[in-house]
Amino acid sequence: MNTRYNALDKDLFIKNRKKFVQRMAPKSVAIFNSNDIYPISADSTLPFQQQRDLFYLSGIDQEESILVLCPYAYLEEHREMLFLRETNEHIAIWEGEKYTKEQATEVSGIKNVYWLQDFDKILEMVIIQMDNIYININEHYRAEKVVETREDRFIKKLQNKYRGHCYLRSNPILQHLRSIKEPEEINAIQQACDITEKGFRRILPFIKPGVWEYEIEAELIYEFIKNRSKGWAYTPIIASGKNSNVLHYILNNKECKDGDVVLLDVGAEYANYSSDMTRTLPVNGKFTPRQKEVYQSVLNVKNESTKLLITGNNWYSYHEEVGNIMTEELLKLNLLTTEEVRNQDPKWPAYKKYFMHGNSHHLGLDTHDYGILTESFVPNMVFTVEPGIYIPEEGFGIRIEDNVVIQSNGNPHNLMRNIPIEIEELEDLMNS
Repeated sequence: MNTRYNALDKDLFIKNRKKFVQRMAPKSVAIFNSNDIYPISADSTLPFQQQRDLFYLSGIDQEESILVLCPYAYLEEHREMLFLRETNEHIAIWEGEKYTKEQATEVSGIKNVYWLQDFDKILEMVIIQMDNIYININEHYRAEKVVETREDRFIKKLQNKYRGHCYLRSNPILQHLRSIKEPEEINAIQQACDITEKGFRRILPFIKPGVWEYEIEAELIYEFIKNRSKGWAYTPIIASGKNSNVLHYILNNKECKDGDVVLLDVGAEYANYSSDMTRTLPVNGKFTPRQKEVYQSVLNVKNESTKLLITGNNWYSYHEEVGNIMTEELLKLNLLTTEEVRNQDPKWPAYKKYFMHGNSHHLGLDTHDYGILTESFVPNMVFTVEPGIYIPEEGFGIRIEDNVVIQSNGNPHNLMRNIPIEIEELEDLMNS
């Protein structure tokens, strides 16, 4: 209950559950667990982050919470249930306020809220009426499964106890649903982008030769927290000089030098929704002619590739077309020759030497959000657009990134349209 952000309308979570339940097989129950609070050492823990699927379906932002969806249950009070850790005076004094049953209903729109001690007994009553159990496994294409989650432990216990049931996956349903945003979700992402903009405008006049990368980080986080964000949507990248060629540089411990660029890949979260911005700036407030030339090429790729984020296009043909646009720019910059392009390996085209990552990913509750890559683009999908050109031999790399929403027709809507991006505007603001 200790949330900093303004609660999202419970209608969002009611809609999300309805969409999920419509896709469930008959005689099924679906169960979702919150994340653990992860230990560091002694009695230290990492700050709690809610399991995104549970949040998406309930709005509940508290540890030790379980959501059960069973539209086929005989008793109406078993069709939608929340189980929470029972709060008391001792917990309130030591840890702060937790949800009461009434507050949980207010946030989620779920009428049937129980304490966790009733979970096993009630779940058994429901499960024996059902043939199928939906379990929630993270199947994101970039997920690294090195830590056993609360969900993983629960699934083991469940499968051991209920061996005769058919187990189904909730993840494919959620990958599809979560990739298409409701208006309330787009508003939350817009708020995250607006907070990121405030941080960015704060640092433009602050960046000078002699400033350290971590000082820039400190200025940004100040602005984010001041505006009701919990902080970073992902680990910030503040990479000056040759580090601007390192895609996931997160040390942020170097001094920014005169004549170098500094690449900022940073974003605030708001209400668990992510923003994801990249801008590359001249440390001394003025790009060199070569930096300017490369920057303009990256901006051209961003502008042209954004126009391809339209309904009916898909992930694979989109990235192929982006490759062609990037190849043209690299030829203009004399980084590639026509001969290299002619003889390129189609599996690793010539442009990949200078632009080795994807140009877009889904954005939402996760920075690399859920989305089925084989599905065509549809309205209200939210994507990043983030081309880059990295030239280690010249000592700098440039990446630019905005967040856009696909429309039913025409170009996507840019949620970062107010964040400075053009060379002159950036230089003016840095020198103001």
